[in-house]
Amino acid sequence: MPSRDHARLDELYRDPYPLYARARRTEGLTFVPEFDAWLVARDADVREVLRRSDDFSSQRALLPDVMPSPEAMAVLAQGFGRRPTVVSTDGAAHRRHRAPLNRGLSAGRIARLIPYAEKRAEALVDAFASDGRAELMEAYAGRLPGEIVGRLVGLDPADARDAVAGGLRAEELLFRPLGPEEQIRAAEDVLALQRLLDGHVRDRRADPRDDLCSIMVAALAPGSGELTPDQRHELVAGLQNFLLAGHLTTSAMIGTTLLHLLSDRTQWERIRARPELIPAAVEEAVRFDSALQAFRRTTTRPVTVGGTELPAGATLLVAYGSANRDESRHDRADVFDIARPPSRQHVAFGHGVHGCPGSQLAREQLRLTLGLFVRRLPGLRLDPDEPPPVMRPTLIHRSPDAVHLVW
Repeated sequence: MPSRDHARLDELYRDPYPLYARARRTEGLTFVPEFDAWLVARDADVREVLRRSDDFSSQRALLPDVMPSPEAMAVLAQGFGRRPTVVSTDGAAHRRHRAPLNRGLSAGRIARLIPYAEKRAEALVDAFASDGRAELMEAYAGRLPGEIVGRLVGLDPADARDAVAGGLRAEELLFRPLGPEEQIRAAEDVLALQRLLDGHVRDRRADPRDDLCSIMVAALAPGSGELTPDQRHELVAGLQNFLLAGHLTTSAMIGTTLLHLLSDRTQWERIRARPELIPAAVEEAVRFDSALQAFRRTTTRPVTVGGTELPAGATLLVAYGSANRDESRHDRADVFDIARPPSRQHVAFGHGVHGCPGSQLAREQLRLTLGLFVRRLPGLRLDPDEPPPVMRPTLIHRSPDAVHLVW
């Protein structure tokens, strides 16, 4: 792994949009040394790469920014090794990993989950509504999606909290520079998460239930005998990936959506006056500031993209966030406007065979959150006594670090 300039990476991660705009205006693709990849920035090029999965492999879709220390790696070696997941597979292997997720995230299952989501969202707001102020990410956005995805997987609430915490530590270990002792503690937390998930996997083999964990066990390890070590490794990796993706991206979407609605007060007043605009607000928010900004792809043969000739083995950074600001597809693309005609013609949830299987669940959580906040906290505004929110330095769940609210 090449040495990374984390200060420069943080700068690009916190605000990649100027880079995207320059790349869209530049003929051909732009090579970005900080990403060690060719940036695919235009909407048409992004869609082409995502459609041509045979030519652009997902096997290295998500590379770490940090290599853990030998001491941290020694801790991780006591747990479950990395295995391909739905994010990092192609062709038949991808379809195999995708099938149980499609079943577990069916429209019917999501519909049955919504009453629970509404109940938990109300309870979270109840806990701070009388205070007159709250920090959104800690009090609500960082909690609701974890509870919902934990319920879907089949974890009890305490285990869901532990799983979310362990997933966050995994992300820190691989994407944030940590000191030596903190790396070891993070690795220990990841190990605890893997052992927790392994326990649920083995329980579902013995006693299947109506949950995603059971669906994944049946699909990825068919049969009734004791799970092999390799099956357990694969299932733990798949569940860990699903929990992290299902929690972090939706948490980010809730944070950025409310941030942009409240930063331009006229937008908040619009949905207060016309709650029927909430679905349009959801689509505009995920287009304007996509939680998942980019994934990598690797060319499997010599190809030409956007006029640039690339050899086999070239790395591309496919920027969904840039495609969603492409002026050739979206009028006034750099303007956040919930009154624009509602459309799902964005790539915030991907495109093609790797489109996000949980997109509808994420949309439903955003929809119910906006409806709840408009009803319970109509006077909501950003706290003028707090510094402006700062975005987290990441491309995989673009989100404000904190959003301080008053009402």
